[in-house]
This record gives sequence, C-alpha cells and structure tokens, in this order.
Amino acid sequence: MRERGKPRAEHVVVVSVDGLLPEYYLDPAWPAPAMRQLRAAGAHATAVRSIFPSLTYPAHTTLVTGALPSRHGVSHDRVVEPVENPPWLKDASLIRVPALWDAVRSAGGTTAAVGWPVSVGAAIDWNVPDVWPGSEAELIPALRSAASPPGLLEELEREATGRLRPENFGNRHLAHDLRVASAAAYLLERYRPTLLLAHTQATVQVPQEPDWRNPRRARAVAASDQVVSMLLEVVERTGAWDRTAVLVVGDHGMIEVHTQVRPNVWLVEAGLRGARLETEAWSATFHSLGGAAFLRVRGSEDEGVAAVRRVLEGLPRAIRETFRVVEREELVALGSDPDAPLALAAAPGFVLDDRTEGEALQPNPGMSHGHDPALPEMHTGLVAAGAGIRAGAVAPLLSITCVAPLVAELLGLDFQAPDGTAYPGLLES
Repeated sequence: MRERGKPRAEHVVVVSVDGLLPEYYLDPAWPAPAMRQLRAAGAHATAVRSIFPSLTYPAHTTLVTGALPSRHGVSHDRVVEPVENPPWLKDASLIRVPALWDAVRSAGGTTAAVGWPVSVGAAIDWNVPDVWPGSEAELIPALRSAASPPGLLEELEREATGRLRPENFGNRHLAHDLRVASAAAYLLERYRPTLLLAHTQATVQVPQEPDWRNPRRARAVAASDQVVSMLLEVVERTGAWDRTAVLVVGDHGMIEVHTQVRPNVWLVEAGLRGARLETEAWSATFHSLGGAAFLRVRGSEDEGVAAVRRVLEGLPRAIRETFRVVEREELVALGSDPDAPLALAAAPGFVLDDRTEGEALQPNPGMSHGHDPALPEMHTGLVAAGAGIRAGAVAPLLSITCVAPLVAELLGLDFQAPDGTAYPGLLES
C-alpha cells in the first residue's frame, strides 16, 4: 500500500495545447510525434469535457485549481463588465481558490510557467505570464513588466529565445510556440522546478483564421508538438525520466463555424441599449465571445430579463435556431457565471459576438470555441507519461477538473480540488 501523500514524481511538466483535439495524438496523420510518444508510453483520454463556456482563460484556471468557474471566479476570457472592448483577464488575484502553485510553494517546492493564462502576480517562482494588452506593439513591454522575478524575460532572451519581438512572440505566429518551447526548456533545465506549466497557442490561433483549410493548420499542430518535444528532450538528456511526469492537456475543442451572430444588434433595435455602452443609456446587454453570451441587466433584473426574452422570442424561427437559451438553473448546474440571469449557447456552425453594428448575422468562416462542452467537438484531450503514470491506461471520457488533482497526487501535495478528483486508474499502484 502506497503511503498517503508520498510523491510519485519529483517533477511534473504540464504542457497546455490550446484547442487540443484528441485526434492530434490518436490519428498519425497529424504531425504530433511527441504527443504520440507520450500516448504510447503512458496513459491517455479519448475525450476530456471542458467547462461552460469552453474558453481559454476559465478552462486554464480550472486546469490548475480543479474548480469550476463559479467557484474559482474566472468565468470568461475578458472582464465581464458593460463596457466596449472589455480587457482580457490576466491577474491571478482573480482566482478565489488555491491553485497548484500555492500548494507547491506550501510544500517547499518551486514552480515555473511560460504563457499560462491568469497568472500575473501568482506565487510562481519563474513566471512569464500570458498577457494580451490589445495590440502586438504593446505585447513585449507588457511582458517585461509582468514577468517575475524582475529581469527574467531578459535572462530568457539572453540564454534561450533570442530577442523577443511582436513578429516572433505574437500569438498569431507559429514562431510564438518555438519561443515558448525554448523558454520552458531552459527553465526546466536551469532551475529544475517541481512544477512547470507551459501554454502553447498555435493550435487555437491558426484554425480561427478564415483560410484555416490549408497546410498551415498541420504546421500549427507541429509547432505546438515541438514544445512537448523540446521538454521531453530535456527530461531525457538529464536522465530525469524516472523522476518526472509529463502531461499534455487541452482546455477546449474546436468547432467549424460559418456564421457570426450579434445578439446586441437585436437589443439596440429594441431600445434596450445603445450602440456604445459608455455614452448611451442601457438596460440589457450581452457579453459575447465564441460560442457563448452572458446577459447583463441594469435596474430591475426581472423586468430586464423579461424584456430580453420578448426580443428573443420575437425573432424568426430560423434565427432562434442559431442559439439556445441557457437558463440560470443550468448555469448553476454547469458551474458557470453565477451573476448571469441567462446565457446564450451558439448552435453548431454559429459563433456569438459583442458588436452592435451591421446586420445581426455576418459571415464567419473558420473554427471557434466557447460552445456547450457537451458537444463532441468541444471535447479536448489529455496524455500523460512518466513517473507515477500507469502505462496503458485509457480513459474514454474525463472531466477537465481531474487534471489539478492528478498533478497534486503525482507530487504528493496537500491539495483539495473543489470539483475534481484524481482517478487512481491513471496512476501506478
């Protein structure tokens, strides 16, 4: 019988492949040899269920807390406030429950992270967080001020990545993931952190481009797989494989879409809000991104929600079929935004957007996410191998809330995941 709390691994490496589809490591047609190597050597899931909405920032917060958004406090990628172009979330102070980095520090270990969302100011020893100031021109200055300890970004540029510039570290470019790989590999070898977190983005950015049906998508998968490959090389070269577990995880799947729906256009037409919230009166607005939209009302909630229902119910049937209404009771059951009186979930093929100009339906070829996590297309993946991982284990369907407790179990941490558990079938006895 294993002693309770005894570590199975001295080090855990977690690589988040944004928009990871299980087919990337299940289907050899995709250029992901490092992921398939881990699958062959260890355990994997054929599907992982995300959260609602299945967006990057709330899902990544769930990955490191084992909590659903209603509990950890990050329910969206952007600030859910009635303003135009709300800022992207970044501060770890928004997280209302302990994260893995807190548990590692409490146990006397160290952590490193490259590009992890909602981690600015986190208790991470070496941290280059995910920040998006709104334009590539502002990106590198924002990173320099957010990275910790001071001077870390300069150290990485000197020793690992070369000079970072918008054209090689903006997340729209495949070169971004190569720099993430170089930075993460350097931190793993130089500082040997107990827990290393790295976030790749090629596989989510490229499919959202209008011309996603081209070889660039396969190259995006290869770029994200290169992050895994370079970290595996460090583990192998330093002889640390028997002491290290490596996990590749996803945050959400991706679904093909053809049309964008702008529900705020209907609210403007109904007189429930103006074209711009800052300068015009409003009583209701949708906060939309990807496959979901949260309603916000001002004044009487009952009156505001009733007015919005009348607008939605008055739409032609073909328009109503582009989404479904998610009632508050379902939002509570999903562990989603506790402040929304209702939400919209886009139907397959459609995506929701905040804008108020133009027609409510707009062309939007490409892929997207944020949809109902019950949709198979929104399922993501998990592959794990190394110290403490049971070789050959296969899980048909897991919840994304199981990742944090799995990592905690591998490291022997005193950590309670509020909404997840570590399944012993994935672990060595």
